[in-house]
Amino acid sequence: MIQRFAKSEDGAAMVEMTIVSSLLFALVLGFVDFGYAFYQWNEATKAVQVGARLASISDPVVSNLTASAPIATPGAPIAAGAYGPFVCKYTGATGACSNGGTFDAAAFSRIFRGDTANTANDVCPALAANQRPGMCHFFAGLHRDNVVVTYSATGLGYQTRLGGPVPTITVNLQNLTFQFFFLKGLMGFNDISMPSMLSTVTGEDLKSAAPT
Repeated sequence: MIQRFAKSEDGAAMVEMTIVSSLLFALVLGFVDFGYAFYQWNEATKAVQVGARLASISDPVVSNLTASAPIATPGAPIAAGAYGPFVCKYTGATGACSNGGTFDAAAFSRIFRGDTANTANDVCPALAANQRPGMCHFFAGLHRDNVVVTYSATGLGYQTRLGGPVPTITVNLQNLTFQFFFLKGLMGFNDISMPSMLSTVTGEDLKSAAPT
């Protein structure tokens, strides 16, 4: 009887299926997780593109930008580095700009929320008819302190230009991670830091207007 038990293969298929199934589930769920990470990448890319476009046609987040460029020689070109850069962002609930810039919360909200209501939190209101979307409408779960808006002088425009200088505007994201669910729960897979997505444009009229 012991010899027959030793040679018995009953249940071997179940053991093999258990081993193979574990590897198969990890592989399939890994594809799902990394597919979602790629989706988050696309969301972030689109969000910074929209944010940069809104920043180029809206009131600047640094409200004293128009008075920051040199005016000693009317008509002379503005050299690169003549003002700023002004790096504007939220730290917690407080917004601020570097280099003595004055932070405009309403202007930041237009970039973050589009034409929806300006609220003192990370809420992303639903869009009404004819309202332009903001960054938060393209990236679910985006917070204000993830967004950085930079205004810098790169040699564009001239002194005493009507409407102020022509800044180069960069919108980028910070402190974001790719979120993993299945792999994190099953295998302890850590979230991966998302690269600093950014989009750079040239300022246009820098004045908010009703959508057309």
